[in-house]
Amino acid sequence: MEIAQQIVPREWDAFVETHPSGHILQTSGWGLLKEGFGWQARRVALQAEKQIVAGTQILLRRLPGGWKLAYVPKGPVVDLARPDLTQVLLDGVHAVCRAERAFVLKIEPDRPDSAAMAERMAGYGFVPSAHSIQPRRTILVDLTESEDEILMRMKSKTRYNIRLAGRKGVHIHSGDQKEIEVLNRLMAVTGERNEFGVHSATYYRRAYENLNPDDRARLWLATYEDRPLAAVFACACGQKAWYMYGASSNQHRELMAPYAVQWAAMQWAKERGCTTYDLWGIPDYEESELEAQFTGRSDGLWGVYRHKRGYGGEIVRYAGAFDYVYSKLLYGLYQLLYKLRARSSQERPRTDP
Repeated sequence: MEIAQQIVPREWDAFVETHPSGHILQTSGWGLLKEGFGWQARRVALQAEKQIVAGTQILLRRLPGGWKLAYVPKGPVVDLARPDLTQVLLDGVHAVCRAERAFVLKIEPDRPDSAAMAERMAGYGFVPSAHSIQPRRTILVDLTESEDEILMRMKSKTRYNIRLAGRKGVHIHSGDQKEIEVLNRLMAVTGERNEFGVHSATYYRRAYENLNPDDRARLWLATYEDRPLAAVFACACGQKAWYMYGASSNQHRELMAPYAVQWAAMQWAKERGCTTYDLWGIPDYEESELEAQFTGRSDGLWGVYRHKRGYGGEIVRYAGAFDYVYSKLLYGLYQLLYKLRARSSQERPRTDP
């Protein structure tokens, strides 16, 4: 086996698509997107007989003083229970990070939270991180059954709202690149209404450009009398799909357009061969507490949970972030600055990557 760094994007994406641990945030398109917003993407692959058997995409961000933060979102793409592959791959990753003057490597594996997972990461030299970048908890909708069965697993009100939108004349269609501007306008409205942080219009435009090839992304729009009411931007990779971005208008909310457009995205994912649809991000509380409080809370991501719980999925908590420290001094300063920033931050909560 040998480490390779010069990998053709199409070859890399084919590997990510077919690996059980593959994730949309590990595709070359996601790397291209982040390169337009201050990150540098590097890919490291472990090859056997010229075939990729393990790998990861690293995002590097330059900080003052020439040092860098290294981040692996939803990776590495490897069976972490196999040290024969994982350690060799990580040795290659560490070599890249040190050459790039990274003071820390933060990784967020796409794995469920467990004591065994934390122990495994400790065995590879990682420590639990004080903060995660992607949401720790989400809802996964099972797409393996028929559409009727998926609908029947939903809350009755959600199922009713999906059908109501159709009866009331809400039209659903797949949008093109020009209609990303509709998503941008609706995102601004939704962010203001629900006090969410949103990306720039350029970010969503480039997300579509970089993730759309090979049918890995679709924009779905709900309209009524030619007026856009809701939008969902969904992505797929292998047998997994994700609800990445979504927004709705303040007008005609009684028509329940967000439910119909979300269902259209799920149907697309199922037709594409996906077995799960990740609703991406809910408050990080146990299910019993979520169910006890969602009717009385609207702060943070509680409103998001109120909507997403209706689709009848399973609540999953991911392992979170782990750090591999290259410079203890800089890492200590980084942790201190993060605590101070978190204490004084007035930023709105994010619901999307």
